[in-house]
Parts: sequence; C-alpha cells; structure tokens
Amino acid sequence: MTSTNSGPLAPVNIICIKWGTLYGPEYVNNLRRGVARHLKRPHRFVCFTDDASGLDEAVEVRPLPELELPEGHGDRRWRKLALFRRDLSDIKGTTLFLDLDLVVVDDLEPFFTIPGTFLIIRDDDLFRSKPLRKINPARDRFLASVGNSSVFRFEAGEHAYILDAYIADPEGATSTYEISQQFQSAQLAKHGHLQYWPREWCVSFKNACVPRYVRSYFEDPALPEGARIVVFAGNPKMSEVLEGGGQKWYRRIGRIDWLRQAWRGA
Repeated sequence: MTSTNSGPLAPVNIICIKWGTLYGPEYVNNLRRGVARHLKRPHRFVCFTDDASGLDEAVEVRPLPELELPEGHGDRRWRKLALFRRDLSDIKGTTLFLDLDLVVVDDLEPFFTIPGTFLIIRDDDLFRSKPLRKINPARDRFLASVGNSSVFRFEAGEHAYILDAYIADPEGATSTYEISQQFQSAQLAKHGHLQYWPREWCVSFKNACVPRYVRSYFEDPALPEGARIVVFAGNPKMSEVLEGGGQKWYRRIGRIDWLRQAWRGA
C-alpha cells in the first residue's frame, strides 16, 4: 500500500458506466489502464454495464444501477443519475466518476486530496465564451454554474437527494432542463455542494489542445500545462480524432501521437 508521512493512503473507487453499443470494451479497458498508470494509491476500478464482454479481468463489473422511475415513464437517457442511489451496489466511500470518452494524461492523486464535498468540471471551462448567451442574463448565470459530469468526485450514497428529486417529478425535470448535468448541478447548488476542479486539470481537446484557426495548419495539438485529463466535449468525438478525423476547413488536427499513446498506453 502506498504510504506518506501521515500513513497509508485510503483506498478509493474509480467508476464508469457503459450501456448500449456506442462504446466498445476497449474504451473501458484503456481507461482502466490509464487510471492504473496515473493513480498510485489503492483503488477499485468498477464498470457498471449491460454487457461485460471483452472487459479486462482487472475491471470489476456490476449491473447498471436502476433509476426506478415511476411506472409509465420510460425515458432512460438520464441513467447516469442512478449513480446517486443510496445503495450503489457495493461501492462505499470516496468515488471518482470518469466518462469513457476522455484520456487520463497525468497524476490523478490531486483529484482525491483537493478539499470539497462534491467536485465537478465547470462546463464553461471546456468551451469558448458565448457572448450571445448574455441576451438572457438569468439563463447565462445558470449555465455559467453548470457542472460537466464527465469527471466528478463524490461520497457514494451521500447525494441521493439528486436522484430523489428526479424520481419525484421526472416529467418536470426533463421539461425544465435540457440534459441531466443541468438538473444535477441545480440540485447540488440547492444543497450547497456544487464545487469545481481547478480549470487547468480537465481540458477540452478541441478548445485547449488544438491551435485556433490558421495556427492549426502550422502547429500540432499539444497538451496545456497542468492538464490531467483531456475531455471530448461536443465535436469532434474522441473516436473521430483517434482515427485521424475531426478536421474542418477552418481547423486542422495534426499529429496526435501523444494522445494515442496516453489512451492506448503503448
């Protein structure tokens, strides 16, 4: 067990969720290997999934957590909210959730030592400014507060109020909020638990790594200083970029050997 002057580091959980056919098992396996390379403290790596075929033996597999929506409400797009069940399988304690379409590029230990009850990416930190949003100041203020749920840390079972609020009125939630991370952020803010990672830790590939406009034709994508996780928010998708695509007439994506190496570990 890894130790420091103050004693052994407490074990933690790393979890992800995979359902449907959008992501193959290689996304889970490569994510686990990336975590193993960049997190020295003892940890479990757990994947909640409806199909465990092809997953490495080192991946702990658990069934998809149930939303338990009221009868007749069949919308499962917000399935990620089921991670806030009081009984999340056998997961207890400090837990870091990671989406599958991201790449771990540096030490993850700071994600567990930074103080806070619930930490998440500020969604606006992944995108460039949107001046037209200020036409509606109230909505702009709300969107500026929204957390991007690609990477968040929480104590398993201690934020069940998020799921409770959704189950109590799923129709109201989905009519008021566009996506689940907006609803999740509103509930966290209501309870005083909405906190954000330092901006430089989780970066957008498109907006932070790829040079802008004409510069992209002369410079290759590069990792910004301080980045620990590269997130693929919006387009291009991670699969496109890894396969050599994602280009636009105004944006070239050059050599990304460093990204492929970080993802595949080769």
